[in-house]
Amino acid sequence: MTWENLIDPTLLRPLLANAASDCGGLGTYAWAFGQGVLVDLTPCVYPLIPVTVAVFGAKGVSKGRALFLAASYVLGMAALYTSLGVGVALAAGGVGFGTWLANPWVVGPLVLVLLALAASMFGAFELQLPSALENKLANVGGAGPFGAFLMGLVSGLVSAPCTGPVLLNLLAYIAVSADRPGGVLYGGSLLFTYALGMGTLFFAVALGASLFKPGPWMDHIKSVFGIALIVMAFYFMRPLSPALSDFVINPQWGLWLGLGLTVAGVAAGAVHRSFHGPLSEKLIKGTAVAVASFGSILMLNNILWVELTADWHEVETMDELEAAVARADEAGKPILIDFGASWCNPCHELEAKTFSAPEVEAELAKYELVKIDVSDPSDEQQAMQSAFHAAELPSVVVYTAGSGLGERMADVRAGKAQPEPAMHVTTFIDAPAFLERLSGTGAPDPRAGICSRS
Repeated sequence: MTWENLIDPTLLRPLLANAASDCGGLGTYAWAFGQGVLVDLTPCVYPLIPVTVAVFGAKGVSKGRALFLAASYVLGMAALYTSLGVGVALAAGGVGFGTWLANPWVVGPLVLVLLALAASMFGAFELQLPSALENKLANVGGAGPFGAFLMGLVSGLVSAPCTGPVLLNLLAYIAVSADRPGGVLYGGSLLFTYALGMGTLFFAVALGASLFKPGPWMDHIKSVFGIALIVMAFYFMRPLSPALSDFVINPQWGLWLGLGLTVAGVAAGAVHRSFHGPLSEKLIKGTAVAVASFGSILMLNNILWVELTADWHEVETMDELEAAVARADEAGKPILIDFGASWCNPCHELEAKTFSAPEVEAELAKYELVKIDVSDPSDEQQAMQSAFHAAELPSVVVYTAGSGLGERMADVRAGKAQPEPAMHVTTFIDAPAFLERLSGTGAPDPRAGICSRS
């Protein structure tokens, strides 16, 4: 491999995109675990870890006893966070929250909340429980396994000024993913993993480890979370406009430009400077945060950007669909119709991991390819969904050459259900499985719907 290939972002992008878009994949769980570890390093949690461990009795006892007590405390945290993850997944999945993300009236308030939480991480204000409630929660629990469990159960509330913004960020992500099969299990397990990340230092101290001295570096961790929340706010804005989601500057080097800007912003003071200093420092900090955030956003867009080289035709109207069907009939080709939406994560997974695979693109050259974006469907697009049984997303249908689809276009226009297609994919499948299904030798479609619009 040459040096040019080694730094070619087109080789790096699929690996990063897989981690970013793989709902429930190891990359997502590692991300949640890492956030739990970093939260431990914030001013609301880190200085209290040795005190907490001493209160529930893990000092001066055997290592086995200390490990048991620390596990009880961490399980208390896990019970709280897992319950929240399950509750949000149930609520969001029940109302189809993912489908709302193409609506500016939903996304706008969500983005404002995330930006406000980012401001709190930079010290603009603090999320604070009422003092009476905070005092009561501080006295919950005590020595022994049950006391440790109760302390862990309320710890997330006591440390809310630092943990609250991170937790809400994770809950928003879970809400977006709740429409996928197993969304409830995913939501609970993701926050259970987050709790395990938070528990790492408690285990370490219980087993006798010494911590670094608390200091200003704890506020630096909060600044990292502040930048992450800004980037997450942009992530929720991406489905609103192709201009936002397709902003990569240049797919060949945009990723590296974003990385360079992020590093430059951090070096200039996005993390280690403070908004509480003199005006000059505030200006430097603000500029550095803006540069680092812009660089991170540019990296995100380049990581998620997918270039499809096959001859896809975007279809918005019935006339355009009829023209595509006529081209297929004239060329004697089968037709493949891909229904997707900006808010549908599995649809993006299909593009990033399946449609863009070279072996799949080579096979798709034999098909008339149609893409129908139903993020905000018109009446005609809703009729297309009804005709092709495509209420669930993703929905990829294939009609063979000579299927007579062109002769039934009047029924399609009326939204009348068409005969079952030769292939109908309603869930993410990888490139080899897709090719197998495309050849007609694969297993029957499990019809596991991912996203739906009621």
